[in-house]
Amino acid sequence: MHGAPSVSYPVGRSAFLGLLVALVWGAGALACAAWAWQGASPARLAAGLAASASAGAWAARWWWRQPDGWLSWDGSGWTWSPGEGQPADGVGQLDAVLDLQSALLLRWSGPGPTTWFWAERRRLPARWAAMRRAVYSRADADALPGAEPPSARP
Repeated sequence: MHGAPSVSYPVGRSAFLGLLVALVWGAGALACAAWAWQGASPARLAAGLAASASAGAWAARWWWRQPDGWLSWDGSGWTWSPGEGQPADGVGQLDAVLDLQSALLLRWSGPGPTTWFWAERRRLPARWAAMRRAVYSRADADALPGAEPPSARP
């Protein structure tokens, strides 16, 4: 079996993720409104609204600070670089955590802390199929030198 071809793909702040965060925050805001309509005490309502506003601000800041850059597959491993044409931060492992066909939630384990990326088809449709093949491809370096496949005999 042949490995996936080399590919570089842009990742970063996702409109889909932003919409999802906004919908969750909106559901929390509606819950506070329903609570107020049912006659919650002013002190509890103020605490609920403060918690909802804080969570929304934190989520918006987190979404806004999502890293932008490029993931590159060369057949033997993945590299992450913070911008096109910039040097890679190092080799790491990329795992697909959620596959929505037109979007992938990816976990990058490399030098430094674990980072999460959204890759979306709309960013570079011409390379989307190659990106998906590379994400699910095994690196050539996974095979041990001199290793042979298991025998068909028991």
